[in-house]
Order: sequence, then C-alpha cells, then structure tokens
Amino acid sequence: MNRREILKAGVGSFSALAAASLPGVHSAFAADWPTKSIRAIVPYAPGSATDIIPRTVFEAVSNQIGQTIVVENRPGGGTTIATSMVAKSDPDGHTILVHSNAIVTVPAIQANVPYDPIKDFSGITPLGNVPLVLVVGPSKGIKTLQELIAKAKAKPGEINYAAAGIGTPPHLTMERFRLAAGFEGQLVPFKGAPEALTEVMTGRVDIYFCPITPALPLIRDGKVLALAVSSSKRASALPEVPTTVEAGVPDSDFNFWVGTFVPKKTPRDIVGKMHSAITKALQSKDVQERLAKLGVEPMIMTPEAFDAQLAKEAEIAIKLAKAANIKAE
Repeated sequence: MNRREILKAGVGSFSALAAASLPGVHSAFAADWPTKSIRAIVPYAPGSATDIIPRTVFEAVSNQIGQTIVVENRPGGGTTIATSMVAKSDPDGHTILVHSNAIVTVPAIQANVPYDPIKDFSGITPLGNVPLVLVVGPSKGIKTLQELIAKAKAKPGEINYAAAGIGTPPHLTMERFRLAAGFEGQLVPFKGAPEALTEVMTGRVDIYFCPITPALPLIRDGKVLALAVSSSKRASALPEVPTTVEAGVPDSDFNFWVGTFVPKKTPRDIVGKMHSAITKALQSKDVQERLAKLGVEPMIMTPEAFDAQLAKEAEIAIKLAKAANIKAE
C-alpha cells in the first residue's frame, strides 16, 4: 500500500476447574454476578482521559449492580504491564480493563508485548469518543495549524512533540498528522497526559495531541492554545476549533476512544450483564451531562461489534506504524 492508501485507512482447585467445565455452571456464575467488589484497572496515570471517564461512568454502574467498582491506576510499560495483568486475571467478571485504542496500537509498535488484544480480551463496550486536540504553549507564538506546519517545514526535524507512551493513540495521531502534513519532528515520550501538558505549557515541548478531557481546563484558562482536533468532526466542547482536515491537512483524522474489556474466557452471560449495566449508565441524563462537560461523547457498541472494531483497528495500526517508519522496540 502507498502512503496515501494507508493514511485513509485498551488457580482454582481441580474440582473447581472440573465443575466449571460442566454445562450450566458458567450460567450459574453469571446469575450470581457480581458477588464482590469489582476492580477496574486503568493502565494510565490519574488525571488522564482514560482515568476520568470510567470514574464518571462507573459510579452509576455501581449503583445499579449493588457492588463497589474500585478504579486502580497502574501506569507503566507503555500500558502493557496493567493490560497483561488483566489478561491473566480470573475470568469471573470481577476484574475489568479500561483502555483506549492503545490496546491495539501499542502491540503494533512494541516488540514482545505480553498479550494479544484479540485473543486475550473480549470487549464489553466503548465508553466514549474523546477528541484529541493539538495544543501549543502561548510562548511559541503559533496561532494556527498552517503556521505550525510552515515553522516545522522551515527547520526540518527541529520541532518536538509529546506523546503519552510509545504507540498510544495520541502518538499515532501525531504521526498520522505529521505524515499527512509532510514534516519531520522529534518525539518526546511521557507516562501520561498531565506530565506532557505541563511541558507544553512551559514551552519545553512544542506540541502535543492530547485527549480533550485533561486539556480543556488549560485551554479555557489560556495556558495552552488549541490549534485543531483530530476527530472526523469538530468537538462539541471546542466548536470554534477546526478539525485537522478542515484546517487544510487531508487524510489526517484519527478517532480516539476509551472502552471496557474482560479476559477472553469470561462467560458471555457475564459480559452481557456488564454491557447492559454500562449501557444503562451511559444512557442516563446525569452521566451524559457530566461526560459532555469533559468533552466526551458517549459511545455504545454491542460486545460483538466492539470485538470486530478492535480487530479492524489492529490491522490499521500495523499499517500506520509501517508508514511512519516506527520500529518495534
């Protein structure tokens, strides 16, 4: 494929094991679910979009199911440590992974990732679509996307850009945009969005494609400037900010979502119960209003459709990584 084509294109005992293999046992487990508090593992630092969104939604889910949902932040390893831990956890519906597109983009970049996003996980549903916004510090004197591109092309390779982890959606969004705009730059990786945003505010890092949720307060306070959003349409929270395509860079759009997953062997009845509870929460007026304030649009899919979307995005991520010449490490 050429570049343009590519651009278009998150031990029981022996007796227990024996019982679990008997017909109807999984259904019995599902009927009792949940029997204890649920752990929601987030492979990002506190304050990131992938952290804030589930905390907003799971409060309503917890009230429905009558059990506490404890959100645990476990950043590190480019999201692979926490993701692998959930893949190996008991498939009983009491451990959930909250991840972004990074569940498929990271394996496209990193070698020897200790999980397979398709074989090791079942999707429950996305929680929301999160526009990524390209921000720059006021001290840089850049007001528009075209000014940024002109500056980057005038001094090839000098501009630097942040990414919260190698191979994460914000990273690949930046690479897709950079390829489409036709300039070179230097990647500066960080563990999470808050740290990256701080460096952009100070001017030590030039630009950052950041999830809109943590960036909004800084944009409103004038601490960073929003040049464009990567989504296919304008963000409702920043209606005055154009998309990268609208700003003159064709084939540069990239959609970022946050979703929920469980280990692959989790009984389908339990997955169905989880899906129903989360869907009900996402459809509630209170949750929708709270997500809107974060710039997040609720996004609901059936588990089957979500699994299919995951497989499709995994293929796209591999092609994009090759186009950007990002080497697996």
